[in-house]
Amino acid sequence: MNGRVFSVILLPTSECNVACDYCFEHKEPHRLSPALLPLLTRRLLEHLEKEQIEECEIYWQGGEAMIMGPAWFAGAGEVMDRAAAKEGRRFVHYLQTNLISYSHAWDDVIRKMFNGSLGTSMDYPNVHRKMFKGGAEAYTALWTRKLREALSAGIQVGVIAVLHRASLKAGPEKFYHYFTEELGLCDFQVNTPFPGGPAKEIESEFQLGSAELAEFLVGLFDIWMDRGFANAVTVGPFDALIDHFTGKQARLPCIWKENCSNQFVSVDARGTVAQCDCWVTSYPDYFFGNIFREPDLTRMLKTSRARQEFVKRPKHLVEEEDCLSCRFLSICHGGCPVRTYSALGTMMAKDPYCEVYKAVFASAERHARVMLRDGLRAEISRSLSKSKPLEGGRLAQTARSG
Repeated sequence: MNGRVFSVILLPTSECNVACDYCFEHKEPHRLSPALLPLLTRRLLEHLEKEQIEECEIYWQGGEAMIMGPAWFAGAGEVMDRAAAKEGRRFVHYLQTNLISYSHAWDDVIRKMFNGSLGTSMDYPNVHRKMFKGGAEAYTALWTRKLREALSAGIQVGVIAVLHRASLKAGPEKFYHYFTEELGLCDFQVNTPFPGGPAKEIESEFQLGSAELAEFLVGLFDIWMDRGFANAVTVGPFDALIDHFTGKQARLPCIWKENCSNQFVSVDARGTVAQCDCWVTSYPDYFFGNIFREPDLTRMLKTSRARQEFVKRPKHLVEEEDCLSCRFLSICHGGCPVRTYSALGTMMAKDPYCEVYKAVFASAERHARVMLRDGLRAEISRSLSKSKPLEGGRLAQTARSG
């Protein structure tokens, strides 16, 4: 085996139980049939064998994944894991849900299939995630209650927050306080928005100014480093960037992958394959094929004309954009193709949030430099304390540097 991990964003349904303003997905009544799950599993395992990959991560999303019900997931997990074990391979499952349908009936499935954890989403302030009846206020109240129920059951919950204009107006101080103090979370992630899917009037609200967005993120980074980092609070993608700049192995988000086409795909309930959930739900011109109709996923990925644009993008950015002169190229790789496409109508350009990323990278680099410097000082201090004897044979006790 080559040590690689292949990831699949799997959408078992396109249906959803809420009415968020900025959703880019078509809410069609499609659900993955249990009769087709063994075929899907076989296609994935055959691809793993051909690529000599041992592990496949399955990110169950939607639509809203919990619409399928806990019993469906229990059966799906058993089918997939049993088939993988026979082939000497492994599926690792992750669940992303809006939590609205969560109840304690899910607890056993979450513990067994998803290792006791799940991901969800909430913004601050919430003005765009809405129930069909009651709007954003009702959504926030119900989601908060479901979150507390899940936490009380011992479920580990990570939260993704999508920034919008009201977030920037509130500022990083109130934003951080909401997630860590009001909700009591120790794990959340900040995502930049993008106007995916067909054009809608609401999408103009999510086209944030780079300077204002960069200022917010750098401010949030500083607050987290000051209050959360040493207290086991995880804020993505800041945590991964700190790992990177301090020389640790870092798992950066997909928007900064060297080339996302090499590492994951998305499959919807009808078997449509595309680069990620954004592409598979919004842009038919960029479908790679259908996993149920085509017998060889590996061949599909290698021969798809749509996928070739993703494959060629990094080379194009280096040759045609100014990415080659950027000292952060090895982290960013030109940014996210779908964010670029949704804003510019082409993926053959660098991410519109380029300047935002540069500011965040520079902030991470600055914080990492301080950490490395202080760590070196502490190491020197410890070395001196071990080598400098005092009266009675005791070692000198020197104070650790800040």
